[in-house]
Amino acid sequence: MKARKWISLALILGLVLALLAGCGASTGSSASKDYAMEAPMAEDAYAVAETYAASNSLTGDTGGSTTLTESRKWIITVDLTAETEDLDALLAALGQKIAALNGYVEDQSIYNGSTYSSRRYRSANLTVRVPAGEVDAFTEEVSGISNVVRSNKSLEDVTLRYTATENRVAALETEEARLLELMEQAETMADLLEIEARLTDVRYELEQYSSQLRLYNSQIDYATIYVSIEEVQEYTPVKEQTTWERISEGFVSSLKGLGKGIVEVFIWVIVNLPYLILWAALAVVVIVLVRRTKKRRAAKKAAKTQPKQEPKEKTE
Repeated sequence: MKARKWISLALILGLVLALLAGCGASTGSSASKDYAMEAPMAEDAYAVAETYAASNSLTGDTGGSTTLTESRKWIITVDLTAETEDLDALLAALGQKIAALNGYVEDQSIYNGSTYSSRRYRSANLTVRVPAGEVDAFTEEVSGISNVVRSNKSLEDVTLRYTATENRVAALETEEARLLELMEQAETMADLLEIEARLTDVRYELEQYSSQLRLYNSQIDYATIYVSIEEVQEYTPVKEQTTWERISEGFVSSLKGLGKGIVEVFIWVIVNLPYLILWAALAVVVIVLVRRTKKRRAAKKAAKTQPKQEPKEKTE
């Protein structure tokens, strides 16, 4: 009987110790359980944000105007090709207009021509950033002070991507704040290391999405305009011409071309006159030598063909 009592007491004591160990383990890992439930909540929030953005999208008719629906996010890109008779004056005027519109030149390259190239006229390429609402004002200015031969405007609606990225940033910021709270509540080193690892991943992902959001804001707030400028002597015709206009203009163009050709030949002769004199002198020397050589050969040939005279006999 005593043995049975001792066995019963031992079993009861073992059960009590097991229950106490289970309670301690559940208390020690409470932070990791809360974190495990919090992590998928951020992913679900991003999915809900994308679904919300897709279900609340609007369709705006942009057409050829830059007056766009304010509830949408647009990236505007314009490509212009223009001609000017004075490149420096045009660049100065464009610089003043860009400054007046609170814009800036992001990139600029100028070609001044080369004696080793067939291109005789100068050109310039600019990448201009102006506020999205000032695109029409800038293009009108370019058309007013130059001859725009080509114009193209591209409108990209990035509302869904922008909204999804914005909500993803908000979800990651919420998760980051929750992880910081859980880090303070962690009771074991394992839980602390697990939370820190997740916090590092969240911050890295948050920086990527925040950078993408800043890029979207820059592209949305400021339109990108690519301007290609050619310096010419005459503008390219922009209207359809009649037959008589084509004939008369072609004839005048031919006369101008002939005059330019004569001028170019005259300039070439003057520029290369020293070389021409040298080559002319060499040519004279060669001609003189050739003529002398021909004369000598002719004399020798004549001497060979002439009959020899017999010597006269002496008379007594």
